[in-house]
Amino acid sequence: MESCPSIKNILLLDSEGKRVAVKYYSDDWPTNTAKETFEKAVFTKTQKTNARTEAEIAMFENCIIVYKFVQDLHFFVTGGEDENELILATVLQGFFDAVGLLLRGNADKKEALENLDLILLCLDEIVDGGIILETDANVIAGKVASNSLDAGAPLSEQTISQALASAREHLTRSLLK
Repeated sequence: MESCPSIKNILLLDSEGKRVAVKYYSDDWPTNTAKETFEKAVFTKTQKTNARTEAEIAMFENCIIVYKFVQDLHFFVTGGEDENELILATVLQGFFDAVGLLLRGNADKKEALENLDLILLCLDEIVDGGIILETDANVIAGKVASNSLDAGAPLSEQTISQALASAREHLTRSLLK
């Protein structure tokens, strides 16, 4: 039975293995402690490799992990053991390049934390519920950059906070009439 490629998680860790931005799409790690343990184990397994120029691939706990490092940020994309490594690598490269575009080439921990909202939106544009939506960095960065409060955008194109702000504004207008 053929199935759509899926992602188990996307991790962005710092040079000490601590979270910068993470998103889990499967129930393989039910608790926050399990997630943090997995992140620490993945970081420990991969920290001695040199994944700065090209993405590297590792098998870990019945998962395929594709990862790449830049300055003090470590990017990871995890899929099931039967996932296609090239698809995972494409997702990783899309995330990596989109973050680079959004941070204007200055991809380090400080800049990432200052623009955490953009990185989290970036994750939302790439994968939804484990299903890959987009891998083109220019499209991802464009959607994230255009998500700045655009009340004229259709409801389906707005983030939840934007939709709530828009609804609040419409309600206020209707009450003041």
